[in-house]
Amino acid sequence: MLLQIFTTFIKIGCFTIGGGYAMVPVIQREIVENKKWINQEEFLDAIALTNSLPGPLATNTATYVGYRMAGIPGAITGVAATASPSFLIILAIAIFFATIKDSEIVQNIFKGIRPAVVALITFAVIKLAKSIGLKTKNLLISLGTLIAMIFLNIHPIAAVIVSGILGFFFFREEA
Repeated sequence: MLLQIFTTFIKIGCFTIGGGYAMVPVIQREIVENKKWINQEEFLDAIALTNSLPGPLATNTATYVGYRMAGIPGAITGVAATASPSFLIILAIAIFFATIKDSEIVQNIFKGIRPAVVALITFAVIKLAKSIGLKTKNLLISLGTLIAMIFLNIHPIAAVIVSGILGFFFFREEA
């Protein structure tokens, strides 16, 4: 099982660009659809939980899934596999970036990658929004949180805490 966790999360770490939110659709496809380690509802709960914790979303999710599948060794394996590609790539870039940062080719590559990252994040948002269901309560919490963060400059941590409290009251009769 540890080898499966390692190969799954190293693939996720190697082939996703843009950080945590851009990784969500890749993680979801691998652990929910392909491996079937957890179901969609548990995946959403994991994303909600890992979003409310300090640290990168991808490594927190790898910790959760790894632990769920193989305990503490699985959690360590998931984190190591997810973080290793980024660490090695950043190390290589740090060594060579000073000499290539002003290159027009490098600048154009980054200009091409940025819109792709926005598309990945948008895709993740749409996919997650569909999976929670288009209930009025879900929409109210989502839109209220978005509006509070954009227009009232509410800190994301406060938004998560307030949304959790609202969810407790809004959804307690459904439990």
